[in-house]
Amino acid sequence: MAKTGLASRLYRGEADLNIVGRRKLWFGVAGVLVLVAVLSFAIQGFKLGIEFAGGNSFQVPASVGTLDQAEQKVNAALAAKGGGVEVVTAQKVGSTSGEYYEMRTSQLSADQANAVKTEMAQEFGINADQISGSQVSEAWGSQVTSRALLGLLIFIAVVAVYLVLRFEWRMAAAAIASLLTNLVLTAGIYSLVGFEVTPSTIIGFLTILGFALYDVVVVFDKVQENTRGITANNNMTYGEASNLALNQSLMRSLNTSVVALLPVGGLLFIGAGLLGAGTLKDLGLVLFVGMAVAFLTSILLATPLLVLMKNQDLRISAHNKRVLARRGAIARGEVAPKGAPRAVAAGDGDAIDPEAAALAGAAPKVGARPAGKRPTGARGGRPGGGGNRPGGAKRR
Repeated sequence: MAKTGLASRLYRGEADLNIVGRRKLWFGVAGVLVLVAVLSFAIQGFKLGIEFAGGNSFQVPASVGTLDQAEQKVNAALAAKGGGVEVVTAQKVGSTSGEYYEMRTSQLSADQANAVKTEMAQEFGINADQISGSQVSEAWGSQVTSRALLGLLIFIAVVAVYLVLRFEWRMAAAAIASLLTNLVLTAGIYSLVGFEVTPSTIIGFLTILGFALYDVVVVFDKVQENTRGITANNNMTYGEASNLALNQSLMRSLNTSVVALLPVGGLLFIGAGLLGAGTLKDLGLVLFVGMAVAFLTSILLATPLLVLMKNQDLRISAHNKRVLARRGAIARGEVAPKGAPRAVAAGDGDAIDPEAAALAGAAPKVGARPAGKRPTGARGGRPGGGGNRPGGAKRR
């Protein structure tokens, strides 16, 4: 029988990928990435927008020239009247009244902002009323940040209560650990790339929380289904049952992530990259990275961490030992697997036929038909004639 491809086996949940068995590798990779992210926070930090750091914003009509030309002239006006302040970010923005360039600078006083606006009008050769400006205090950004952190704490608390009621506390702990790792890694990538932190960034971080939670719940639901009543038999350890659940739900999680990443990727690469919609890049990057990392952490981190904690449970630990001990006894020929014939000899009692024990692992799959032919006689293997049927033997 020809071997099927990996994609087909993934769809049927038969890929048999050893994800849980390699949990030390996944934990090590996650630890290194988290360390890199923390170092990026400490060394490079975040590039805060004027909503968080405070500053001024000037809007210039796009008809004055290209974005680079406009930025150079604004820097010249700032050098003359702004006390050495430079443009922090420059982007092209569209609105109902037309397209314009938005130039964001560091904090300027009211007199400096008016002088810079007049100087910019002279540089561009337009009227000063065609240039609009605004000032944002850093207090507004700190207020948004505190509310976002409060929302994050409330979300995590509600998620923990839900997961404890829906599953158990170990699954809740594993899910929250995966969620926090997702946030740290996403923030680390955002810090390394150097994108500006705006209110859109905060919205994106809060958005990926729900997606990450959904992916973890899907996997844990299958783990719970596979491990329900697992201690009643000695066929599979808790880690093996959880790994089977991962293989069975892997393609579903992958499809969900791909479908979610396609529109977000279009938002980031086409909207912000090709079309130049600068206001979309902050939201697009955090959503794209967060959703991709959420898929990886839900598969490679959440379930292996759950197995690690469950193996500390005395009941699960004893069950795992029984399973491994039984397999060792079968391999040594001391115990007969289910369905394996025993050797029949005088005085051998429970002696096991080693060859039969070795062949017991090759039992047919569920639903497979027996290899032997059925008796050619009547139903149940009875002889063709009998009873009062014609041709049958008469009773005496």
